[in-house]
Amino acid sequence: MKKLSSSQIRQMYLDFFKSKGHSIEPSASLVPVDDPSLLWINSGVATMKKYFEGRVVPENPRLTSSQKSIRTNDIENVGKTARHQTLFEMLGNFSVGDYFKKEAIPWAWEFMTSPKWMAFDPEKLFITVYPEDKVAKELWLQTGVKSDHLLEDEDNFWDIGEGPSGPDSEIFYDRGQKFNNVAEDDPENYPGGENERYLEVWNIVFSEFNHKPDGTYAPLPHKNIDTGMGLERLVSVVQETKTNFETDLFMPIIEATEQMSDGKRYGTDKTVDVSFKVIADHARAVTFAIGDGALPSNEGRGYVLRRLIRRATVHGKKLGINQAFLYKLVPVVGEIMASYYPEVLAQKDYIAKIIKSEEDRFNNTLTDGLKLLDKQIKTAKQAHEQTLSGKTVFMLFDTFGFPFDLTKEYAADEGLEVDEAGFNAEMKQQKDRARAARSQDNGMGVQSGLLLDVKVPSKFIGWDHLNKENAKLALVVADDKVVDQVTTGEAQVIFDETPFYAEMGGQVADRGDIFDAAGVKVATVTDVQHAPNGQNLHTVKVLAPLTKGQTYQLKVDPDFRRAVSRNHTATHLLDQALRDVLGEHVHQAGSLVEPDYLRFDFTHAGQTTAAELQQIETIINEKIWAALPISWVVTDIESAKKMGAIAIFTEKYGKEVRVVSIGDYSREFDGGTHANNTAELGLFKFTGETGIGAGVRRVEAVTGKAAFEFMAQREAWLQDTANLVKAPQLQNVVSKVEQLQDQLKQAEKQIESLQAKAAQQQAANIFQNVQTINDVTLVAEQVNVADMNQLRQLADDWKQKAVSDVLVLGTIVGEKVNLITAVTKDGIAKGIKAGDLIKAIAPKVGGGGGGRPDMAQAGGKNPAGMTDALQAAQTFLAGK
Repeated sequence: MKKLSSSQIRQMYLDFFKSKGHSIEPSASLVPVDDPSLLWINSGVATMKKYFEGRVVPENPRLTSSQKSIRTNDIENVGKTARHQTLFEMLGNFSVGDYFKKEAIPWAWEFMTSPKWMAFDPEKLFITVYPEDKVAKELWLQTGVKSDHLLEDEDNFWDIGEGPSGPDSEIFYDRGQKFNNVAEDDPENYPGGENERYLEVWNIVFSEFNHKPDGTYAPLPHKNIDTGMGLERLVSVVQETKTNFETDLFMPIIEATEQMSDGKRYGTDKTVDVSFKVIADHARAVTFAIGDGALPSNEGRGYVLRRLIRRATVHGKKLGINQAFLYKLVPVVGEIMASYYPEVLAQKDYIAKIIKSEEDRFNNTLTDGLKLLDKQIKTAKQAHEQTLSGKTVFMLFDTFGFPFDLTKEYAADEGLEVDEAGFNAEMKQQKDRARAARSQDNGMGVQSGLLLDVKVPSKFIGWDHLNKENAKLALVVADDKVVDQVTTGEAQVIFDETPFYAEMGGQVADRGDIFDAAGVKVATVTDVQHAPNGQNLHTVKVLAPLTKGQTYQLKVDPDFRRAVSRNHTATHLLDQALRDVLGEHVHQAGSLVEPDYLRFDFTHAGQTTAAELQQIETIINEKIWAALPISWVVTDIESAKKMGAIAIFTEKYGKEVRVVSIGDYSREFDGGTHANNTAELGLFKFTGETGIGAGVRRVEAVTGKAAFEFMAQREAWLQDTANLVKAPQLQNVVSKVEQLQDQLKQAEKQIESLQAKAAQQQAANIFQNVQTINDVTLVAEQVNVADMNQLRQLADDWKQKAVSDVLVLGTIVGEKVNLITAVTKDGIAKGIKAGDLIKAIAPKVGGGGGGRPDMAQAGGKNPAGMTDALQAAQTFLAGK
């Protein structure tokens, strides 16, 4: 067996199958494209579904890949076992109706044993086959596998329900007795058993049957090969490590974490090792996931990321790391994977920003949350309870952001369970409250039933036309019924052809009117949506009878369409300008295009600065003033990609796509309407920028007339300001305001000086009124000062002059009361504490407070209680 690095092993595998006529498929994004059945890409074959299902015919039926994958069904086991990872790479070779067993089996043996390739000792390899798969068994024997190294196993049949299935063969490597964790006579001590000696490294699935809905199996017309070999596991074999974590894929991350810990070292303590492993695994997973466009959030894959980051943060605390640290491991991950995934290092700054932002957010509440959790665990143990209550677990979730599974895992480490049913009950109550607070949108409910089977033909002609003569009314729905005629009220209608754009991709629907053959307006179009079978479904306010089968004239409101189209074009310019200024990591995360404004959401860590917004705005306006032509073509997806068109991967595209080009500046997949030339936009102006979630920003903007009105309003405000500050011209406003600010600062300083002098004069008087109570000297007075700061200044003067043991001062500012207490060292020695004193007197003024033994302060809302508060100070000392 050769000594190889992980990158060498990966490349060797791909090179081997390339030599067998396979095309190397690049590792796809972890975020599935057009596959709602998957939260993450979780295997190599997951990216090949389109081929195996027959939706796409590959150029080459022989394919190979090293596919990054994420599985999160057992996160809690990561770090506690030898080979559990959330992120892993799956090496695979695939045949789509091409070669089968007689090629796949000898190739596998050649790759594993040939001196040119992995050079494994054949004596250390064991093969398992499905007992009824006689062909595979015979082929393994012919290939050179000894009969005592070939085992039958009933579990060697790959079947996940309906669809392709078939027998499989697994290859096991004998790591030797030193790795064995079971007794020699243990029934699990064999290749395929639950032990650490015989390690499965490769699974070859012979997909030859179709599992039918009735439970029977029929031969597939095209047999396929689907293999999977975990890179991390194979590397651990080659590098002879006890677990996957001691390989070159993880150790640099663990070593970097050691340097940030409080002296903890990997390999010295099992509990400590778990934390190092969790951090190493999660650092890889979140780095790759964020690099592929996922972002932390409260649901879906975003929740998985948030959970991984928080879990790593908690384990960092266990290693003595009490600040954000996970983001520092991003470049370490990037360096390890640079040979095959250079994009990680290219995006390292962006990825690190996202992770640090999430870490900081969690760290703000983590310390308090952990204290509460530790307290609850301690209380439960003292009461000899075995379970944390659902209310406690929910409070940790709701107030401190602790995921349920994280609390469950933390409690389990302390030998406790959690009340999951109670937690779920609390969660349900919260959801019920939120649901009750939301209004229900009943619009378009008609689609849910009546229109599912409606397949009347309807064509959109609105790219080039805003009017349509002789449009035939094909369907009428009123009062949740399909009818032949409607005479009043609201209805939904479909025409054989329509120029009305249906709402899609954030662009609102057209508005307009419907006229009869005589030119009489019979309806107003208030909304247009897509019916279940794709037709444009018009919601109309009926003014006169509409009859199925009759023809009508459809007129789109041209001003409304032009305004919306201008703003839609602006979103394309904005999308490209954002990438130009902020970086290629920026992706569209949502949009809304209205006639009077546009809204655009995009991925980006941190606030977009005013300077960056100004730069983006300038770029867009320069493109507007350049009068760039806007054109579009309909083509196939691959041709569109070759054109450099940008796709939004949250959208679904058919076989043909529409590509919109704005000069040579922007080219995107798009299904909306646009201006004909950027000059039509006139002017672009941002009106707002904000964050709407971790790593997602939102900008709002206006164009054309709305932009002019926006600027005109601000000019009017500026003119009003000029009049107020008596600036002769607008350009003098800034200098005039600066002059007034300087004058204000000088006035404030003079006021503060006068107030200080007044306070000193008061001090000369009040410090003479010293009382003695129980051998403790006291000054307790109401003074007339501006705020708490001046009370503290008086207390400092009192301290310097050593007037008495105890000081109590109060002032009334409007309807509020401020109190301060101070005690000298001698007073403290006599058992007097300022904090105790303030707590005793503050209730008299309707307030509360606290502080140190030598000084404390309080606020209140009952000025009438000032005399009682000062008297309470005397009573407090009298009781000592």
